[in-house]
Amino acid sequence: MMGGDKIVPKSCFDCVQSIESVYTGGCVAISKDEQRIFTTCNEDISVLDMSTGRRIAELKGDTELVTAFAVKPNGKHLVSASRSTQLAIWNLETFKTERSFKAHESMVISMDIDSTSTLVATGFADGTVRVWDIDRGYCTHNFKGHGGPIAKVRFYPLSNDLKLVSASDAGDIRVWDLKQRKSQVLDAHMSVVRAIDFDETGEFMVTAGRDSVINVWNWKRKSLIRTIPVYEAIEAAGVLQTPELGSQRVIYSGGEKGIIRLWDMNTGEELFSQTKEHNAKHAFINTLYLPQSRLLCAATNDQNLLFYSAEEQLKRVRQIVGYNEEVIDMAFIGQEQKHLAVATNTEQLRIYNTSNHHCELAYGHKDIILALDVHDNGAIVATGSKDNTACVWAINMSAPVDQRVTCIAIAVGHTKAVGAVRLARGLDSLFMISGSEDRTVKRWDLEPLRDVFQDPSCAIDFVSESGPIKLQSQYTFQAHEKDINSIKIAPGNKLFATGSQDKTAKVWDVATGKPLGTLQGHRRGVWNIALSPTDRVIATASSDHTIKLWSLTDFSCLKTFEGHTSSVLCVEFVSMGTQLLSTGSDGLIKLWSIKDSECVVTLDKHEGKIWTLAKSTSEEYLATGGADSVIHIWKDTTQEELERLHTEEAQTLEQQQQLDNYLLVKDYRNAISLALSLNQPHRLLTIFQDVMMAAENRHGEEGSGNEPSAVLGNAAIDKVVGTLAPEQLEHLLSYIRSWNTNGRFARVAQAALYCILTQYPAQTILALPSAKDLIASLQPYSERHFSRLDGLLTGSFIVDYTLHAMDAIADDSMDMD
Repeated sequence: MMGGDKIVPKSCFDCVQSIESVYTGGCVAISKDEQRIFTTCNEDISVLDMSTGRRIAELKGDTELVTAFAVKPNGKHLVSASRSTQLAIWNLETFKTERSFKAHESMVISMDIDSTSTLVATGFADGTVRVWDIDRGYCTHNFKGHGGPIAKVRFYPLSNDLKLVSASDAGDIRVWDLKQRKSQVLDAHMSVVRAIDFDETGEFMVTAGRDSVINVWNWKRKSLIRTIPVYEAIEAAGVLQTPELGSQRVIYSGGEKGIIRLWDMNTGEELFSQTKEHNAKHAFINTLYLPQSRLLCAATNDQNLLFYSAEEQLKRVRQIVGYNEEVIDMAFIGQEQKHLAVATNTEQLRIYNTSNHHCELAYGHKDIILALDVHDNGAIVATGSKDNTACVWAINMSAPVDQRVTCIAIAVGHTKAVGAVRLARGLDSLFMISGSEDRTVKRWDLEPLRDVFQDPSCAIDFVSESGPIKLQSQYTFQAHEKDINSIKIAPGNKLFATGSQDKTAKVWDVATGKPLGTLQGHRRGVWNIALSPTDRVIATASSDHTIKLWSLTDFSCLKTFEGHTSSVLCVEFVSMGTQLLSTGSDGLIKLWSIKDSECVVTLDKHEGKIWTLAKSTSEEYLATGGADSVIHIWKDTTQEELERLHTEEAQTLEQQQQLDNYLLVKDYRNAISLALSLNQPHRLLTIFQDVMMAAENRHGEEGSGNEPSAVLGNAAIDKVVGTLAPEQLEHLLSYIRSWNTNGRFARVAQAALYCILTQYPAQTILALPSAKDLIASLQPYSERHFSRLDGLLTGSFIVDYTLHAMDAIADDSMDMD
């Protein structure tokens, strides 16, 4: 930003990465090699890298929601079904559809592929089950017998026994023999069966459902061995295939309680149960076991993928956030500013690693987080929530996974949602100011947290005995007539400002809470405020589509910035207070010059309201998020852009000089090629005009009766025009099209066009990408020029007639004499 003591204003930002939705609920699958995750994302299927969680491909659907899909064990194909009742077979090397066909009149609900990657079974909403040959694309079996929609289908894993198990919403289970086309009914469930799995030997089958029981079956006899009551609706269950367990067979289950539980298959005893995270409200809708990495992947009803280690007492080791809801607020954290603290339309605090998109989920609030702020040390975060509380968190991303985000304090006192929080600057005075929908402002004493502020790594020890401390309020007062949307503290911690829906912003003394001034002038509510880091000015963003700049000396309005077409939701000072960044409901990010009161650049990438704007300490990176559930990270490329422009300018000057040198030595081939590459049609026109004029003058001086042999006045130029590369030829034709529209340049344009048409075959010209448009635009003007020339030629006949008549008159006069 700085060049010596000079401030370089920003003028260019590039979006360098985006954190988008990758899972919106529904089916999840993992490749057998555990390198890829496949997730449902509305009408598409996202392909994620297992190690980073980033999307590497997207299988575009048919505009209808995906209802089921399955991946071949060999990893070569994926079969998907949507509400359109179409089955699609995708090549996972090219990520393109190889075949699609109508599967049935009703919707596919469940799907499975056999161990040989040959057959796919589909369960339909009308209670039928079909088996398809994947590669040949035809139906091999059509089974009927269930009384309701098919909730689950599963092939027997051993290829020597070709059987299929299906279960319906009514709770009945059928085992289909694909060779004999017969079925056997297993009746032990009272509700929807959501899980079917087998042990690695194929001796036992496990089924579980929403009737809160797990049933263990002897596969050979098709008899029920044991029923395990679990006292929760089960959505997923299976058998852990781990050699460490030896002969002990363990069943895992997950469901409405949002925890994974382990059961002894032989005795039915519960071996282990997770402790649910504080204030977590999620339930599991699917759970997959990854035998190679010894992980359990649980998909939650709030669209997250949680990974638990089967070797470490089911500790959560990582998570992939599938869907962010609306992004409400965020800020860069950490010394290196590589992480983002994000508040979305959920009760979780989310910490994103911007380098690999890993995300930590922190549970503490009971309702949606509305606002957050980060301390100057980058390791303490404050949040305000709809649960009427504010929390203070310590962040230590180098700690073990379950100790990275720790709630160290809770502020209880507001009677309505806390919509704004702000931490004091520096460590001299530790306090927090909060604003609420109850229209009050509170100052909270954070001095008891000084040890954690100075060393965030001690947060775990700090809360180990009695948990998060309860903060004490130092003062409370009613600040506004309506909801408080924003709070900012000035450098030095002497004063703070608030913005409200009552159309005003107010400035207050930090120590006493006394009002210092009111900023009145907006016609609608104030969404956000910002204090200049260098001057005594404050900026306010309002629903009246404007940004106003105010003086903190006399509280008068200095400037108004107009340009957004809807509510301005966020504003920040950048470039040492010389510029403003703003975001709005129109989905635009605008950069303003305070000196000129003009918009420098507008960035358009979001598809809805942009609620929040965060900047890194160095201002090298910006992050924006909003109603489209996408976080875009922007890099300040002003310096790179200036360097690029300087380099291009120097290269252009050098090439201009080189072009003059080519013309001086009459090297027309290089001169014309360089003029085309420099995109200088006027310079090329001048070359053609000068050469043609010189040829005509030379011809006149010689007094020859023949026309010049070269079309463009020089045989070398004609030859160059006749040997251009296709791209150069297309550029020249586009120049000719422009010249041809002006009568002054029509002669040169027609000469160059004639030179092209006589030296290139028609196929070469028609093969140009823009040939059709070029010909269509050249034709009418050429006809007009020829019509004009025809008129001039016809008009020239009067000269011949006049001269002939004058000769006759002269002859008569001589005869009379």
